[in-house]
Amino acid sequence: MKTPEAVDRALKRGATHIGFIFFEKSPRYIEPDLAAKLAEPARGKAKIVAVVVDPTNDELDEIVSLLKPDILQLHGSESPEHVLTIKALYGLPVMKVFSVRTADDLKRVEAYIGIADRFLFDAKAPKGSELPGGNGISFDWSLLSWIDESIDYMLSGGLNKNNVADALASTKARGIDVSSGVETEPGVKSVALIDEFFDAVEKADAPVMAPGS
Repeated sequence: MKTPEAVDRALKRGATHIGFIFFEKSPRYIEPDLAAKLAEPARGKAKIVAVVVDPTNDELDEIVSLLKPDILQLHGSESPEHVLTIKALYGLPVMKVFSVRTADDLKRVEAYIGIADRFLFDAKAPKGSELPGGNGISFDWSLLSWIDESIDYMLSGGLNKNNVADALASTKARGIDVSSGVETEPGVKSVALIDEFFDAVEKADAPVMAPGS
């Protein structure tokens, strides 16, 4: 999120998490002090998420100090030991992101079970991309069929109003993460597209009525 309008609309439509990206190569990058201002209306209404990619200790100190996030989303190459260190330093739950293209990519999850508080599965970036996420592409969701139901995970990667119903129906994801699917161009969120995405989610979640009900 980079504008108060986008934050406001997401909150009004029932978003449970509001994310801010602190990766300078991303078109969605935001300075920690500005993110802190944008996050204020969300406090107590949605979880505030700091999305980081292999930050330095000083960078993470600044982000946590200014934003005061509810969750740290680790989108880098953090080892299980490093995740434990981060949790101990900041006393915050951690969502560990895994980029997925094949079943082998999911095998790495096992080492983090019981360490990360939640997982997020995103599509692996295309060759040549400098962005670990937010590339607007999906992966084969059937790969998630082996994930135990006890594992709490969110789904990301190319989700939009046209495919979110299929994503929810074909996975056990307890949450979904959308970025490029509600943008008119990289980094520019659209209030209208946010509405359309939430409309699609609500339609997908609506109970199926029997004929004649």
